[in-house]
Amino acid sequence: MQVVVDTNVLISAIFFGGKPELILESWRTGKLDLLITEEILSEYVDVLHRISEKYPGVDITKIIPLITKCGILVEPQILNQIICEDPDDDKFIAAALGSSSKIIITGDKHLLDVSGYSGIEMIKPAEFVKKYLSEQSH
Repeated sequence: MQVVVDTNVLISAIFFGGKPELILESWRTGKLDLLITEEILSEYVDVLHRISEKYPGVDITKIIPLITKCGILVEPQILNQIICEDPDDDKFIAAALGSSSKIIITGDKHLLDVSGYSGIEMIKPAEFVKKYLSEQSH
């Protein structure tokens, strides 16, 4: 299953654990494909570095090369209009549209508000784990 993961979910997984960490672990073990664009990767790296300054005990030195090497780089679809209330979030929609993924895992209200756009499901981490990663969903 191919998914686009919003930056807030990646940060939560790395620094705080919980359901986002289960999603990241599913990617690490090959159950999920993480789709990225150059713009998403750039945001991941920028935010990871900023947050790691606040949490120096968390080692991010391995995750960035792992995402770069094992994430699937896709060409984002060019959007002719702003979709989200926060246009900065549109890069995740462009990534999903430029790939075969129809799932964006996010905790971002602006993305959740446009769930269903072009058939893309915007889903919170806990819901994703319950719907797609729990034993009942296999």
